[in-house]
Amino acid sequence: MTDAAETKLQAAPPPKPDQGKKGGPKGPSVVKVMPIAPPARFQQRHRRLILSFFAVVLLPMIVAVWYLWAVAEDQFASTTGFTVRKEEGGGATDFLGNLGQFTGGGGASDTDILYEFIQSQGMVEAIDLRRDLRAIYSINRESDPLFSLENDASIEDLLSYWQRMVRISYDQGTGLIELRVLAFDPQTAQMLAADIVAESQSMINALNAAAREDLMRNAVVELEDAVTRLKTAREALTQFRIVTQIVDPNADLQGQMGVVNNLQQQLAEALIEYDERAQANATDPRLLQLQRSVEIIRARIAEERETFASQEVGGVGKDYPTLMAEYEGLIVDREYAETSYRAALTALDAARAKIARQSRYLASYVEPTLPQTAEYPQRLVLMAVLALFLLLAWSIMALIYYSLRDRR
Repeated sequence: MTDAAETKLQAAPPPKPDQGKKGGPKGPSVVKVMPIAPPARFQQRHRRLILSFFAVVLLPMIVAVWYLWAVAEDQFASTTGFTVRKEEGGGATDFLGNLGQFTGGGGASDTDILYEFIQSQGMVEAIDLRRDLRAIYSINRESDPLFSLENDASIEDLLSYWQRMVRISYDQGTGLIELRVLAFDPQTAQMLAADIVAESQSMINALNAAAREDLMRNAVVELEDAVTRLKTAREALTQFRIVTQIVDPNADLQGQMGVVNNLQQQLAEALIEYDERAQANATDPRLLQLQRSVEIIRARIAEERETFASQEVGGVGKDYPTLMAEYEGLIVDREYAETSYRAALTALDAARAKIARQSRYLASYVEPTLPQTAEYPQRLVLMAVLALFLLLAWSIMALIYYSLRDRR
């Protein structure tokens, strides 16, 4: 059935039923039946979809397969692994170091610093001075431009290419660093891996030198401060003795207190004698003399105590309590200065003992290997990733196109 016939059939009105006789029953109604759908045919849009799949997915895949297997040069990977170790010792220095961990003075670990240094421009410049990285990685520029470096690459381009060719894995829990260095021949890959290990050791040595200088400088500065503090405390104590003309106020006070103690002993003896005579003969004329002696001794004791409390000492203009407080403050300052001086000397000796040995060193647990098989570029992995990406891109574009087309 043609399209024109279908259109006429749909446009024609249904036939009227027979009316029969006037007033008679109506005839049966006619049911409209839709035509059967024609079989699916290959449309122009199907051709466009297939052509887009070929252009977006198959053609790039064919080009990629040709380039990876026919053009791309083989790359060899040398593996090495190392970590930063610290020499374990004993004594006060380790105690101070452990204390620094609790106070938050540790900061980033040496392995973290080394991990960042390997990927930095400083490492690239150091290796470039040794081996001329531009010449090594641009040797196949004419035959393999995609995986090779430009001959006149800038340092930024060289750094980006270096981060592609040097693959680093770092386990912060164990502190182990593993490197995989790629090059176009096995010997060059092993050589570059060995150069990275050597530069890493130089970096650790620089950290050691900086730590030693900082440790020694701090110890010397602390000792100088302690010596200055001790000199100041001793000079202040000497000046006090010169002004007061008292070598030791404690000893001088003890001498003055000896007089009071002697007077108190005499007072006790006089009181005892007075009580004995009063009990023996209340009218004894010597009782009056003993009573006067007791009063005189008590007055002398009160006068001596008044001298300690308020009277000035030897033209100094200060009483004994003020002198004692000043003297005790000077003694405390001197003792603190002496303790600080001894601690600074101990710290200086410990610093000298610590810098006499290498506290950090690079421990290699995998020496740079010499590869025998080219593992890179990973052609199958690259093809699988490229195929997945192209297929997803084509599917998304097709869905977007037909979604916009159906909206018109």
